[in-house]
Amino acid sequence: MTMSHWASLLSTVAKVNLLVLVVSVVFSWSSLSDRVPEFALTKIEESDIKDDSGKEPIAEDDADPEDLEVFYPTHQWQTIRPGQAVPAGSHVRLNLQTGDREAKLPDSENGKSDTKEERRRKRLGKVDVDSSSFTSQELKKALAKMKESEKAEKKAHEEEVRKKFRPIEQLKEEFEKLNVKMETDYEIMVKLISKFNSSASTLDEKVAALYDLEYYVHQVDNAKDFLSMGGLQLVIEGLNSTEPALKEHAAFVLGAALSGCDSLRGTRSQARPGAGLPLWTRVTPGHLNPASRALLTLIFFINKFWSENWGGGKGRASNPRVQIEAIEGGALQKLLVILATEQPLAVKKKALFALSSMLRHFPYAQQQFLKLGGLQVLRSLFRQKGMETLHVRVVTLLYDLIMEKMLLEDSQHGDQTEEKIQQYQQVKLVPAVVEQDWCVVVSNLLAMPEHDTREKVLKTVGVLMTFCKELYREDQALSSTLSLLRSEYEELAAEEQREGDKDGYFGELLGSVNSIIQELR
Repeated sequence: MTMSHWASLLSTVAKVNLLVLVVSVVFSWSSLSDRVPEFALTKIEESDIKDDSGKEPIAEDDADPEDLEVFYPTHQWQTIRPGQAVPAGSHVRLNLQTGDREAKLPDSENGKSDTKEERRRKRLGKVDVDSSSFTSQELKKALAKMKESEKAEKKAHEEEVRKKFRPIEQLKEEFEKLNVKMETDYEIMVKLISKFNSSASTLDEKVAALYDLEYYVHQVDNAKDFLSMGGLQLVIEGLNSTEPALKEHAAFVLGAALSGCDSLRGTRSQARPGAGLPLWTRVTPGHLNPASRALLTLIFFINKFWSENWGGGKGRASNPRVQIEAIEGGALQKLLVILATEQPLAVKKKALFALSSMLRHFPYAQQQFLKLGGLQVLRSLFRQKGMETLHVRVVTLLYDLIMEKMLLEDSQHGDQTEEKIQQYQQVKLVPAVVEQDWCVVVSNLLAMPEHDTREKVLKTVGVLMTFCKELYREDQALSSTLSLLRSEYEELAAEEQREGDKDGYFGELLGSVNSIIQELR
């Protein structure tokens, strides 16, 4: 057969096959159309097109969100009615048999629902959250009522506060009726100075004025105001008084002004009646409740105790301007006279306090102190009976003055530091201490029983070791005292360690004793 014959035969076969395929498709389509309609992908109802009135229904997407009915899914498939809003996260399907949309809660791995809507329903419990139950107007009215309720509660709270606390205007009126006036520190100091300087004031009134002035002049700015008022010179002149009480409190005020400690500022109520008590306690007991009165009085006496019992400790500040005016006004000479003459212990205690405040951080005053024989005056206190409480204070003062110079020399140099070093170089304190046999005077205090006293003396002996080493090596009494102290503090330190305190107080004292013993070998 020829090639053209085979080609025509193949073309005829292809046409027959194509015809058979078309007939098969038509037959299949007709057979599907004759089947039961529930197997169709969609089922069209007349009710889906028109309602009973013959009008087309409103599309779901065109409905007002406030008018949508909320669909509450469960763990079973439920039919979604037209107009219902399906919560986010629900499982939705199209039922191929009914043609309806169905939804249910998704099943988590533990079989429980975790949709936001389900969690919200659990939180709300039986609260009706059906949005169709409330209109937008009703919700707006509810919010308005909530705001009105908040305003009413706020007003009720303000009324309650007004009942508990009185306005400031009423308090001022009551203070005026009680003869209590709110005054500044400056105004109070002016009146106290006038009272102290008045010839019409009694001794008790003058002492009370000084007693109150001491509180105010601790503050640096108040001390400067006190100076500008002329109060400082009046107090210095008061050191010459023949009355021990006036002399004592004048030295106390002078030391407070020189020390320049920070104190409470601002206004404070001064009650005019009474004297000799803290200013805030001069109101009669009925005017302050017991708790407030006790607290204020405690604060005052804590401040007073700190001032009276200060022993020249490190870190105490100074007021340079007042220091200069005081030494130019002759305060240094008057204080040394008080310490050198026979005076009550209380007077000498305040004079030593004022002297320490004047010398601290003031090399010119230290130089004048040495020229006026100040070390000899302090040395005489160790020979006077009944002055034992002053011994530790004197030793602490010497320790601080020596350390003050040593720390300055070891600090970084600057223009001001260099100038101050030159001023301190003119103060020959250590040579005078060694020459006047202070080495032995200090070491003898180690025999005192108080641990706090021993601590201060051990520090001073350590500082003097460089200058007094040979003398200390020959002092058999010192050697015996150190041996006894080492034995005592070894036992106390061991007891501290047994109690779990590895770096205890007695351990530090033992370290100081051992250090001195090692230096003397």
